Order: sequence, then C-alpha cells, then structure tokens
Amino acid sequence: MPGGLLRPNGRGGTLTKPNICKIESPDEKQAVCLEILRALPAWFGIPASVAEYGEGCRDLPFWAARDGADTVGFAALRSTSRYAAELYVMGVLPGRHRGGLGRALFEAAREYAAQNGFEYLQVKTVAEGHYPEYDRTNAFYRAMGFHELEVLPLWDAHNPCQLYVMWI
Repeated sequence: MPGGLLRPNGRGGTLTKPNICKIESPDEKQAVCLEILRALPAWFGIPASVAEYGEGCRDLPFWAARDGADTVGFAALRSTSRYAAELYVMGVLPGRHRGGLGRALFEAAREYAAQNGFEYLQVKTVAEGHYPEYDRTNAFYRAMGFHELEVLPLWDAHNPCQLYVMWI
C-alpha cells in the first residue's frame, strides 16, 4: 500500500499505512509484548507462556505497529540456525485484526531476515481444526506465503504444533 493511501479496514472505517517501527529497548519490547498478548486471551491464555514470551522478546529483533501514541501490534524474530529465522511471537490487538497490521509487521520481519542472510522463515501455531481462532491464524500464515511442513507433538494432544516454512 503506497504511503498515505486510505483503504477500508473491514469494519466501515479507514486506515492509513501502518506505522511500523523497530524497537531497541529490551524493557520496551517486553512491556509491549506483555500488553498485547494479555489482550489476546483466546490465543495467549496461559500466563506463564505470556511471561515467557515477554522475557524471550527482550533480546530479539522487534517491531511495533503504532497508531499515533498507541501500540496496537508487534512481532519478534529469532534465529534458529544460520539459515533460518522464526517468527517467534506476533500479536495485534483484537479490534485491529484484518486491517493490514499483521501483514505490515510480518513484512518488516521478513525484510530483516532477508537482509541478514537468512534463507528460510518458520512459524509455529496450533494446527488447523482445533480452535476457530487458530484456524484464522493458519489462514493468515498461508496468505503470507508460508507452507505447511509438518505437525509436531510439541505442546500437547489438544494443541498440536503446525510448523510452517517459507523460502525467502
């Protein structure tokens, strides 16, 4: 979306180009992560996991989506090998879904990965068919260009881990 163009957000309003900025402060990364994830209990309802993500974001490349002074989303990327990076965690406030913020955050992370020599991106989420929220998440990752690699017994029987990959 070229700068300054308006487009519908799917709920009758319009959004301008998302303001995506890279955050460097570990404390700010952690605070943003915790604030956004706590607003997403259907996806991030286990307090210990939310705390772990908050701590894990502190030293990772991290982007925030801003609407004026408000932070409305974020994404963090972590290296998993010299060839691959993982979209470690990402969240957009519920009232801002389907407005282009997730795509803009993903593009910032993908661009960083490409510029830093990674060849692949991966992301893990709950496999499709278990929860409607995660079915939408799976659809989002496929729309971003990810391909299903395999389902792993990483979490538990009720939350099978779908691993997606993408060549960048």
